[in-house]
Amino acid sequence: MTVFVDDFRVPARVGGTSGRWSHLTADTKEELLAFAERIGLKRAWFQEKCKYGKCDPCPHWHFDVTDSKRTEAIATGARQVSLADFGALISARRKAMREGAA
Repeated sequence: MTVFVDDFRVPARVGGTSGRWSHLTADTKEELLAFAERIGLKRAWFQEKCKYGKCDPCPHWHFDVTDSKRTEAIATGARQVSLADFGALISARRKAMREGAA
């Protein structure tokens, strides 16, 4: 099992937090939630619903993380991937869900 963090680093303000944001996901939701707890992410920040309402179940589940949490995630064992690689992970997850494997 692996946790992944991408290199998106888009500048944005989310709520009261300004920073550069990336995506954190894992092979399984359970692994992601356990990892997120270890690095201090709140369960309420978990994004598991498709914002476009087209996916059921949604393969896009992840946490958005600022650079400081991205750095902490990497130090805790998350694997760095490019945004393109992150997209490929989601595409593979979507395919597996369609085939009933996830």
